[in-house]
Amino acid sequence: MSLAFQLLARLPLWLLHSAGAILGWLVFLLSPTYRKRFLDNTAQSGLAASQWRPAVAAAGRLTLELPRLWLGRSVPIQWQGAELVEEAQAQGRGVVFITPHLGCFEIAAQAYAQRFGPTHPMTALYRPARQPWLADLEARVRKRPGLRPAPTTLAGVKLMLQALKAGHCVGLLPDQVPPLHQGIWAPFFGKPAYTMTLSARLAQQTGAVTLMAWGERLSWGRGYVVHVLPYLAPETVPGDAAVVQLNQALEALVRQHPGQYLWGYARYKSPRRDGGD
Repeated sequence: MSLAFQLLARLPLWLLHSAGAILGWLVFLLSPTYRKRFLDNTAQSGLAASQWRPAVAAAGRLTLELPRLWLGRSVPIQWQGAELVEEAQAQGRGVVFITPHLGCFEIAAQAYAQRFGPTHPMTALYRPARQPWLADLEARVRKRPGLRPAPTTLAGVKLMLQALKAGHCVGLLPDQVPPLHQGIWAPFFGKPAYTMTLSARLAQQTGAVTLMAWGERLSWGRGYVVHVLPYLAPETVPGDAAVVQLNQALEALVRQHPGQYLWGYARYKSPRRDGGD
């Protein structure tokens, strides 16, 4: 499989995205389990089919763009809101980037590492793949100048705390279902979803600035736009209310860009004791 990744990494982005769109629809049509979860999640959102339908193809693009992003040449990246990062760094404060399953979340960390990593490296929380070959590949390609991966373990959380206290940056996917006892149930599109408390705790313990960031996937393989958005400081919100606020902010962002959200993700599942995803 690693050879296939290397071959795909050489292809132009427009071709990968075109093939990915076909892949997304094939999986949607041929997998009843995936299709049901996808449709259940979109029905829960109350959005019209015309709003979420492009996300079927987007899920396939997400899959086929990975080889290029991990192993291939760099891709065009634009920024909107980079001044928010610069302001936090000028104050000597760390930054907690919360990036939902929206657009290309892989590119957000890479783009940060390229632009800010030399002086303020990012520690990014990730959950290793279950397949040994893919877990090994992830460990190798995600570790690059200005970017340090941190596993979803206590050791990984400690790495993130150290980075923030040094005035650096951490990144995580706040709508990823956390391990048992590391989250609370909070509404997401009106339905309880087990939601991590980690992002709020990191900001509260270190005084870091919390920002939302996501990578918009442009059409025809033209690259990506990394959007950085302000976020209400979690330390101003008491207790579990910070998690409710988080889901409300994520929901609002998804409503603005439903065609790039990963609706097939099992957002409402129960947490596993081992933290598996």
